[in-house]
Parts: sequence; structure tokens; C-alpha cells
Amino acid sequence: MLIRTPALGEPELSALSKIEELRTALSRQVYEPRRWTGSLRRMTFARNIQGSNSIEGFVASLDDTDAVALREEPLDTANETRMALEGYRNAMTYILQLAQEPHFRVSTDTIKSLHFMMTGYDLANYPGRWRPGAIYVHNESTQEIVYEGADVEEVPTLMEELSENLNLSENEHPIIRGAMAHLNLVMIHPFRDGNGRMSRGVQSMVMAQEGVLAPVFMSIEEYLSQHTQEYYDVLNRVGGRRWNPESNARPWIRFVLQAHNDQAHQMQYRYREAEFVWSRLERIQEKAGIPERTISVLFDACFGYRIRHSTYKATVAESGEVISDQTASRDLTKLAAESLLLPRGEKRGRFYVAGNLITSIRKEFRDSRKESGEDKLFPDFFGN
Repeated sequence: MLIRTPALGEPELSALSKIEELRTALSRQVYEPRRWTGSLRRMTFARNIQGSNSIEGFVASLDDTDAVALREEPLDTANETRMALEGYRNAMTYILQLAQEPHFRVSTDTIKSLHFMMTGYDLANYPGRWRPGAIYVHNESTQEIVYEGADVEEVPTLMEELSENLNLSENEHPIIRGAMAHLNLVMIHPFRDGNGRMSRGVQSMVMAQEGVLAPVFMSIEEYLSQHTQEYYDVLNRVGGRRWNPESNARPWIRFVLQAHNDQAHQMQYRYREAEFVWSRLERIQEKAGIPERTISVLFDACFGYRIRHSTYKATVAESGEVISDQTASRDLTKLAAESLLLPRGEKRGRFYVAGNLITSIRKEFRDSRKESGEDKLFPDFFGN
């Protein structure tokens, strides 16, 4: 038996209603034909990959994570971290593809395949296989056992039930379904390693099946990485010290609803910021007489990315335009000559960062928000 979804009361239903309003508004915005939406989507995808992996100790800068998402080499990320990022990228890309299948059904084979993609860089992880024995979660500072997963003999049956539950609970709101899938998987702890990443990935898979708003924009992985201790605390509160299907999931449901609310508000803020930045860059591009395709790389630089020859080409290719090495070099040289980008490093280690004019754009946006009285404080649904 799995941990059951609690009956939703007025506080949870009210929170869901407000989140739905945000999601509906955001879905209209991101599906409008705007040139910068692709850049925002790519950057958000990188934040999701970065967030989920940083919780597990695989820390990389956003521009290195974006490079991995573009299938380019990162600048200074450790090899094991790079492989973890690549694995998560592959799994999430697979999820986004599955979401387009009209008759897709989740199975234990689907879940095992995702696990193999995420952790297959190390066979010691038993990628794509249920764990072979008992598993314990330790407090790293004290080495105390804080949680014990389900008995190994129960794992196959519980995971079959979880898979079937995902296919049969269509009347349940996808945010709630995703939250419960996350909770049950992480509490069963079916794998030797990667249970946290898998739980967050499966939650995104549930959201992807819904189709109302691209799961790239609905993921809460970034939020969880920014509130990791709260995330662990609520899982400990709900889960106790070992697998217990009688656990009360209400605190977890409330935590996830708050996470979705905050993340949706954050996406609306970033949407407006991206629109503002892109409009300013278009003016700069016209005045400087540089190619339109360079706006995307200036956009990345404005958000703190280190720009390289290879990632510039890959970014342009994402928009459907293929440029040669010579064209890429000429564009970057022109941007540096205009002081829009500043070169750093030498030869193969050369990269570019935003010049003063580019870095000032986001400050201008933030200042305009302060003057208008807007801020980024999001409502707390449950008085936590």
C-alpha cells in the first residue's frame, strides 16, 4: 500500500485555485510568439537541471549547466558533476518527448529507464535496477540513521502500484498527483542511488502529461534547491524514521503547493524581466548595426553567462540558424569591439562576459520595479 493522498480542505483547494490562475496566465504568455521565449525556456531548463543536481552535491554554474544542456563542454565543472548533469538532461529530455505521446502510460520499465539515464555513468549505482538490499539515509554530520526505506522484498510490488496509480488517478489534480508520486518514490527509496533526482524527475513527468503548461516552466526543482533544508525537514516530518504507508502527507502537500506558487510567481517575474532585457538589446543591436542573431548571446551575457565560441554557435542553432566558425568569431569580435562583450582568457580558454552597458540593463529593470512598488514577495498560503 502507498501513502495515500489526504482529503483536500479549503486551504489546499484555495491554494490550488490561485496557482491555476497563475499557470493559466503564464501559459498564455510563454506560448505567444516572442523571440526571447526560447532563450527563457532554455535558461529555465538549465536552472531545473542545476537545481535538482545541486541538492545531491553536484554543483555547477548556470552557464556550465546550460552548456551541458546544449551538449557542449562546460568550462570548469568537475567530470562526475558533468556526467550527473548530462544524465539528468537526457532523462528530462526523454520525459518531454514522452509527454507528446497521446497514449503514454507510466510503467516500472519507464521509471527504470529514467534511472538508468540519470545514474548510468557509474555502474555501482545499479542503474536501471531496484536496489539489491536494505537502504538507510544518514545524517552526514552525525552519521546517524535518519530514515530506512521500504523492505527490499516490497520494492517491486510497491513500484508496480505506484506506476499503476499514476495511470489511474486522472481525476486528481496533476500538482497533487506529482507531489504524491514524488513523496512515495522517495520514501520507498527503490534505488541504491539517485532516489531524490528520480523523485523530482517523476514529479515533472506527471506535470508533463497534463499538457497545460510546459513542465520546464512548472518544475519546482529550482525552488527545492533554494529551500533544501525545508525540503528535507518536511520529508522527515512526514516520513518518520522508516517507510510507513500510514504517514500523513498533508504537510508535504502544503509544502509543494507553496513551492508551485512561489515558482510560478518567479517565472512571471522572469518573463517580464526577459521581455524588458530583450527590448533593450534590440535597441542596442540596431544602433550598433550588428546582426540580429547576436541578441541571444547578449541576452545570455546579461544574465551572467560566460560566452564561448562553441556555446554561441549552439545557441544560434537552437533558433534554427546555422553559422560557421568564421561567422561566430567575426560576431564575437564585433561585440567585443563595441564593448558589449569583454574578452577574458587566452586561446582555447577564451570567453566573454557582459560589458557595462549590458550589465546595466537588469539593474534598470530592478530599479523600475522598485519605483513602481512591485516586489518579489509571494503570498504564504498556510502561515508557515
